Amino acid sequence: MVSTSRRIPRARRGIAYAAAAGLVSPLLVVGVQSAPAAAASGSWCGGLQGPYQKQAERFLGRKADGRQSVGDCRAIRDFQRAHGIHPQYGYAGPVTWNVMKLVKQQKAAGKNPNRAGKCPVNKGRIACVDLTRQISWIQDGRKLVKGPVPVRTGRNKFETRTGLHRVYWRHKDHVSSLYDVPMPYSQFFDGGEAFHSIDGSVWSAPGSHGCVNMRPADARSYWKLLRNGDEVYVYGRKAGT
Repeated sequence: MVSTSRRIPRARRGIAYAAAAGLVSPLLVVGVQSAPAAAASGSWCGGLQGPYQKQAERFLGRKADGRQSVGDCRAIRDFQRAHGIHPQYGYAGPVTWNVMKLVKQQKAAGKNPNRAGKCPVNKGRIACVDLTRQISWIQDGRKLVKGPVPVRTGRNKFETRTGLHRVYWRHKDHVSSLYDVPMPYSQFFDGGEAFHSIDGSVWSAPGSHGCVNMRPADARSYWKLLRNGDEVYVYGRKAGT
């Protein structure tokens, strides 16, 4: 089976690849953020104040005074580490802030991700994928079965295809014949596009080659809940595509 997904590259390789391939996205590019000169001088925390300092402080529940402190820097750096943002030195630049905005949208989905009614409720059990918010969930009619969970979908020119699909093949220990990388808990629903787990961060850029990348625990849950023939509905548009 030729599949179109790829494991998240390591930080340095990811930076080089994204730059060389011209895959820089204004919202979700992680790993292409330029460090101020102060970073090179060893100012790890306390002096690197980014253009989105106040917004980052407010997002993290800290005093929003727009002035970088050691505590602010550490909180921002912890967020960067948790979400696969590189470099991780606590600078509130556009990359970090845009990931924060995406995470805010994901959290706002709460227990009613289909509030707008965009995923069909007349199909029985169905897996929904919202490209705009980069989330997925499983519902049965109007009942939420699983999620919402954060996902990573296709990058620019490899967008995850929208529309109604069906799971047609499942392979728990699948390895991509195209990229020779593991794709655990693969559930294919449209050509080479599948739900599957990845090792790294689902918030990292530029994205997959069409697959819906998931955290391991979420991919395992989807594996238990879905079967061949179950429908998948993909809608919306990922920023930068």
